[in-house]
Amino acid sequence: MQRSRLAATLVAAATVAGAAAVVAATAHAQTGAATGLDNNWYAAAPYLMPQSNNPPDPVTVMNATGQKAFQLAFILAPKSGGCSPTWDGTTPVSSDTTVGDAINRIRGNGGDVSVSVGGYGGTKLGQTCGTVDATAAAYQQVVAKYNLKAIDFDLEEPEYEDTAAIANELGAAKKLQADNPGLFVSVTMPGTAAGTGWFGTQLLDQAKSIGFSPNNFSIMPFDGGFTGGGASQVSALEAFHGLLQSHLGWDSDTAYAHEGFSGMNGKSDSSEYFNVSDFQTVYDYATSHHLGRFTFWAVNRDRQCTTTTDNSVCSNVQQNDWDFTKFTTRFAGATPPQTTPPTSPTSPTSPTSNPPGTCSAPEWQKTQVYTGGTVVSHNSHKWTAKWWTQGEEPGTTGQWGVWTDNGGC
Repeated sequence: MQRSRLAATLVAAATVAGAAAVVAATAHAQTGAATGLDNNWYAAAPYLMPQSNNPPDPVTVMNATGQKAFQLAFILAPKSGGCSPTWDGTTPVSSDTTVGDAINRIRGNGGDVSVSVGGYGGTKLGQTCGTVDATAAAYQQVVAKYNLKAIDFDLEEPEYEDTAAIANELGAAKKLQADNPGLFVSVTMPGTAAGTGWFGTQLLDQAKSIGFSPNNFSIMPFDGGFTGGGASQVSALEAFHGLLQSHLGWDSDTAYAHEGFSGMNGKSDSSEYFNVSDFQTVYDYATSHHLGRFTFWAVNRDRQCTTTTDNSVCSNVQQNDWDFTKFTTRFAGATPPQTTPPTSPTSPTSPTSNPPGTCSAPEWQKTQVYTGGTVVSHNSHKWTAKWWTQGEEPGTTGQWGVWTDNGGC
């Protein structure tokens, strides 16, 4: 489903009787995030809808993957109109306790959050607030309420095509950056085979004209004919790299350092399919070219479909729970916990007692997740995984060098 339609029934807003809980939660959040995380984590925070689309327990995801940061979505203008920030256009930030409680749990487990404003569909604050200062003041309420160290401007339809609204958003982002030293600011926009479309290049030009340089410009290479999987996404990212150079005047290294990938795990809205292997392709490109951000939509979907094919709550591709989140963990520089005990490689100096032609390591399985150092047998050879992998057959051409051939066994 389109992300404009991903918001299922929302949790009701807190009552006046919960006001004291809001104060306590805010104080706890400010204490828990006093130091924050380093920017690697905010640049590797996957999107999570905390109130809808059957949100998973973030602490469960953290413990299973090693992930420490999440990109909570979305802040919008009220559906009834006005210039005050709400969650999904419904729950006022000023009276929120539900999201605040989720943030407290994440911070209590050693993590932190960024908040994303905008998204696909809905009415954005840049459309209703009227001026840069008013838009910035609305977003500053969110920064202050949750003591944020990072914020994401997800600039999409219909605001994406509204020049005045985009000017308000980018101007507000620049003001927030200036008023909150150290705030990590990312800008996310639609992706095309050419990197981004006409409105995306206009957005880049607008940012340059006001002297605004966010920490990152990310594209979303999906829902735009990306039937080539990871390879087509890499091609779009390389094209976007050229646009960052030509429109912002950056050299190649600077452009890569300010470029990001925001993917969609599993089946996209337009029935493109992005498997774990496609994420591996993009991850390899992102890390080898030193891109500044790697994220995806969304953790709510990072699980295999079982009793439903609802694209808002599962991926519709073969996977284990949280396989895609493990890529953002790795991008941040951490190693995900092992889901299965690795098989210890045989010491090269130790004689083997196995008869010639037999393999003692377990046979490679397509659906099994393997971590670096795991040893398997396949086609009478022994293979060692270099890093986390799933579905990549040892010895098959067209792979990304994940398996080391240790010879016949």
